[in-house]
Amino acid sequence: MPDLRDAAMTSKAWPFEEARKLVKRYEKAPPEKGYVLFETGYGPSGLPHIGTFGEVLRTTMIRRAFEAISDIPTRLICFSDDMDGMRKVPGNVPNQEVLAEHLQKPLTAVPDPFGTHESFGAHNNAMLRRFLDTFGFEYEFYSATEFYRSGQFDEVLCRATERYDELMAVMLKSLREERQQTYSVFLPLHPETGRVLYVPVKEVNPRDHTITFDDEDGREWTVPVAGGNVKLQWKPDFGARWAALGVDFEMYGKDHSTNTPIYDRICEILGGKKPEHFTYELFLDENGEKISKSKGNGLSIDEWLTYAATESLSYFMYQKPKTAKRLWWDVIPKAVDEYHQQLRAFPGQDIKAQLANPVWHIHRGDPPESRMVVPFAMLLNLASVAGAEDKDGLWGFIRRYAPEASPETHPDLDQAAEFAVRYFRDFVAPTREFRAPDAKERAAMEDLVARLKAWEGGQDAEELQTLVFAVGKDHGFEPLRDWFKALYEVILGASQGPRFGGFVALYGVDETVKLIEDALARG
Repeated sequence: MPDLRDAAMTSKAWPFEEARKLVKRYEKAPPEKGYVLFETGYGPSGLPHIGTFGEVLRTTMIRRAFEAISDIPTRLICFSDDMDGMRKVPGNVPNQEVLAEHLQKPLTAVPDPFGTHESFGAHNNAMLRRFLDTFGFEYEFYSATEFYRSGQFDEVLCRATERYDELMAVMLKSLREERQQTYSVFLPLHPETGRVLYVPVKEVNPRDHTITFDDEDGREWTVPVAGGNVKLQWKPDFGARWAALGVDFEMYGKDHSTNTPIYDRICEILGGKKPEHFTYELFLDENGEKISKSKGNGLSIDEWLTYAATESLSYFMYQKPKTAKRLWWDVIPKAVDEYHQQLRAFPGQDIKAQLANPVWHIHRGDPPESRMVVPFAMLLNLASVAGAEDKDGLWGFIRRYAPEASPETHPDLDQAAEFAVRYFRDFVAPTREFRAPDAKERAAMEDLVARLKAWEGGQDAEELQTLVFAVGKDHGFEPLRDWFKALYEVILGASQGPRFGGFVALYGVDETVKLIEDALARG
C-alpha cells in the first residue's frame, strides 16, 4: 500500500522509527541470509515475568512495522539462556531444598521443583512459551543448551579460541583489578559434576580449540570448547550469539545499556555485524523497585489477565517504552479504558494518525471495533454500589443505559463486566473508606438530591453532568474537582471515580438519589 508506506516512512511512532533503521541497514543490498532476524533473550532463572512478555511484544511491533515498509522476509527468535548455572534458589518456587543441592548446574540440569518437566529450565521455558502463545506471537524458540550441544555454536566458539586475546582485551577493560586476575570468557562445565565452573583458564589452544583449567579440587582438565563442554560468560555470550545467528535487531532493558559497546565489539571480533539496538526503561513494582524474576515482585502475566483482556496489557506495553513505568494493580483500569478510547478514535483518523495510534501496532493495522459503551472505571463503580457478585448483576443496569447492548452483541463489554466484578471484589472493596461530609458538602449534596428528584431530562449523561457541575459551582467549590472528590469519597468510598453524570445515567436517577441519601444518613 503506497500511501501506508509513505506515511510509515515519516511516522514518529517509535516502532516505525526503529524499523526505518533496519531499512537503512540493508538499503544497499539485502541480507545474505535472506531475511532480517529479530531476537529476544530470556534468562530462565525464575518464572517468566511481565517484562519478558513486553520485550517480545515490543520487538514484534517493530517487526510488523518493518514488514509494512520493506519486502525483506523476517524471523523472530526467542532465545532462552537455559545453560546458565543456577547461582541461587529463587524465592518463589516450591521444594527449594531440592534445588539447593544443584547450585551452579545449568538450569536444564536442575530438577524441576514443580515436578512437571524434566528440568527447572525446561519448566520455565514451557511457561514462557505458554505465555507467548496466549498472545499469538509468531516466533521460533531457541534453547541455549541445545544451541551449544548441537554444534550450532561450535564455529563461533572455535573462532573465540583463535581470537581469545582480542576478546579478553575487551572484557578486561570493564572489570575490577581483582576480577581481572581470574577472568576468562570461557566457563567450562565440569566433566564429572556438570557444574558451570568459574575458574581461571590456564591455557587456550587455538590449534585444537581446547581450554585447560584446574577444577575446585586442583585437578587439571583439558576439554574442547565445542559440543557443549563450555559456555561463554554472559557478556561475551550476548555478542557471540549475535555473530553466530546473524542477529539484526535486539532490544533490552536500561540495565544492559552500559554493556552495549562490549556486546557490539565481541560480535565484530567473532566475525559478525553488530545489530540495531533499542533500550527500554525498566518496570517498577508498587514501591518503585525494579521487578525481578527471582523476587516475584510486580505483576505476572496471569495476574493481569485475571482482571483485564490481553489487549489492555499490550496497550500498556506500547506506551512510552523509554519511560520507567510503575506496574501495579491500579494501572489496569486506566489501560483498559484508554485502549478502548483509541479503538473508537481509529476509524475517523487519517493514515498518519492511524499509524501513530497504539491499536494499529497491537492489531497489525486491523483493529476491531470497540463495543465498550460503558467504561471499565464506570463498571467498577457500578459493581461497588450495586453489590454485584457476578456480571449478570451489572447487565440490568447496562441494558437500561444502552438498550441495544447485550452479551452477544457486545462481547468485549460482557468480558469487561466480569473483570470489573472480580477487580472490585479483590482490590476496591477491601480499601474503601467512606467519610462523613462537612457542612458545606452536606448542603451541596442535599441540593443535588433535590434537583435529581425534580429531574425530567431522562438518562442523558452530559446533561446530568452539567446538573452536577452546576450544583458544585452554586455552592462555591473552587476548584470544582473538590466537589467531585467529595462525592466520590462520601458516596463511593474512593478519592476518584468516573464522570459523575455518566454514573448517574448508568445507575439510574432514582437509585442515585437513594445512594446519596443513604450516605448522608451514615454521616
